[in-house]
Amino acid sequence: MHLNPRFAETTPPPVMEARRWLEGVSFPPERPLLNVSQAAPVDPPPQGLREALAEAVLHEDAAHLYGPVLGLPELRAEVAAQWSAGYGGAISADQVAITSGCNQAFAAALSTLAGSGDEVILPTPWYFNHKMWLDMQGVRTVPLATGAGLLPDPDAAAALITERTRAIVLVTPNNPGGAEYPADLVRAFFELARSRGLALIVDETYRDFDSRTGAPHDLFADPDWADTLIQLYSFSKAYRLTGHRVGAMVASPARLLEVEKFLDTVAICPNQLGQRGALWGMRNLGRWLAGERAEILARRAAIEAGFPRLAGWKLLGCGAYFAYAEHPFAMASDDLARALVREAGILLLPGTMFMPEGDPAGKRQLRIAFANIDADGIDRLFSRLQTTSF
Repeated sequence: MHLNPRFAETTPPPVMEARRWLEGVSFPPERPLLNVSQAAPVDPPPQGLREALAEAVLHEDAAHLYGPVLGLPELRAEVAAQWSAGYGGAISADQVAITSGCNQAFAAALSTLAGSGDEVILPTPWYFNHKMWLDMQGVRTVPLATGAGLLPDPDAAAALITERTRAIVLVTPNNPGGAEYPADLVRAFFELARSRGLALIVDETYRDFDSRTGAPHDLFADPDWADTLIQLYSFSKAYRLTGHRVGAMVASPARLLEVEKFLDTVAICPNQLGQRGALWGMRNLGRWLAGERAEILARRAAIEAGFPRLAGWKLLGCGAYFAYAEHPFAMASDDLARALVREAGILLLPGTMFMPEGDPAGKRQLRIAFANIDADGIDRLFSRLQTTSF
């Protein structure tokens, strides 16, 4: 079988790989599986949104047809209006594109920025799908080690820039680390990127679950933000629309003209029903989403309060859907993660999936995605980890 060597060198999808660890393992009723591997809601959208989708299926003929490549005009305008108000900046509808999920937004943005042999700077631990896309495109990923609180250092990033560097990527709140990047840190990266003629990609998939109030950064208040900034967003987490694949990109109109070429070739248009669901959610679910945020923040608090129960463990970061931790065992985290399935009925992801190959830090780290376990589930998680030794 002939295979593109770039694909052969790209790691398998980590969540799918982890699910294979469940094969042949039974989980007794008194100790059911605790799945803290995937950062996505498992419940369906709220009733009102599902009814809106049903109405669209039954009564909107256009919901079953191709639509504009860059998305429904009404949804683009709604994003522009809400973002302008929320960030205290000026964003127009022609600076918004709707995509088939946030991963596609990243792929589209990078496709307009970098080609084979170019370089992109990613802080570590990184979001594995970002690394996978760069690998498949032959773009070199330049790891930027993070410090206390898993925060990247702009000065360290500046030292990594070469003539082949095309972009710096930030994810805040962070996947996998949970860190919420301070506004002045995001601004410092923006100024660095602008001074060096690079793009700054800021993935804010989890912005709806940020513990802070107000705008998380002031970049959109800069009148020339579009010369440097590309912002990415996902509707999946906010409105439980994971299966409908709806994301967004905010960038310059000139950039989006190039993005349109990518989107037209790959998917022609974003999911029509998903877009209608996202639009209805933006217009009607503000109070409901505030409740979802409060619940996630309560779970975060439960993680932080309970973590001292784990002797020898260290909580490196916690926020959005994630706790990122260092374990105390001699066993490498990739082996430990497999063993936890069998010995403790816990499915989580090892730090090796978020770090450069061979990086010793990844062997000591684990990601716990707590979005789908409540306070009781978190208590059971800690109880099982307390009684586990390797």
